[in-house]
Amino acid sequence: MKYIESVKFHGELPEKSYLNDIPAVEWLAEHGELELNSAVTFFVGENGAGKSTLLEAIALAAGFNAEGGSRNFSFSTRDTHSELYENITLSRGIVRPKDGFFLRAESLYNSATYIEELDEIPCGAPLISGGFGGSLHARSHGESFIATVQNRFFGNGLYILDEPEAALSPARQLTMLGLIKGLVDDNSQFIIATHSPILMAYPNAEILCFSADGIRSVNYKQTEHYQITKQFLDDPDRMLKMIFGE
Repeated sequence: MKYIESVKFHGELPEKSYLNDIPAVEWLAEHGELELNSAVTFFVGENGAGKSTLLEAIALAAGFNAEGGSRNFSFSTRDTHSELYENITLSRGIVRPKDGFFLRAESLYNSATYIEELDEIPCGAPLISGGFGGSLHARSHGESFIATVQNRFFGNGLYILDEPEAALSPARQLTMLGLIKGLVDDNSQFIIATHSPILMAYPNAEILCFSADGIRSVNYKQTEHYQITKQFLDDPDRMLKMIFGE
């Protein structure tokens, strides 16, 4: 299932905007459109290539809160998002998602705080945190992340994840793969920015590599993440000697 089929660029960015120096944004402005060809799409690449910037813009254009959460989340601790979302249009499928969530590892704490603040409002309704399996602050960062996906992602949804591996151990990344598979089978779409060679191994996913040359589709074993990780695990002593100049 694809609820977003492509991302289209329109208009012009301000001349002095830092976005003009981001390769992925420059590529999108030049080509005009980025197609998403799979129910699971990974944005991968070095820091600064623009993957999280574009992911955030997609989330905002889809109606999500900049710091994460569902479309109903309206908190803000600090406005740091770019204006890129104002220059993109999402080409949507015929079917609209019934659920959705923007999950950012770096701002999950802020989302958890917002949920607990909502719980404190006397309204007679069930606690919001109950939909997340209980208080997220009562768990570790990684367990909060997994609990959110397990309890709050209902299926038939659009789920946008920014570097989830920052919160997850390798074992929990494997757990996440299983959760993604179950949700995809339940008519969901994922767009994920990641550095994790574990997550990007998801079968039949599209991997979009962000680099100084722009954005291009690559297969799993072409990614630098896979190649460097494999080289290190195959012979860590040799790799360490190279790094240390020995």
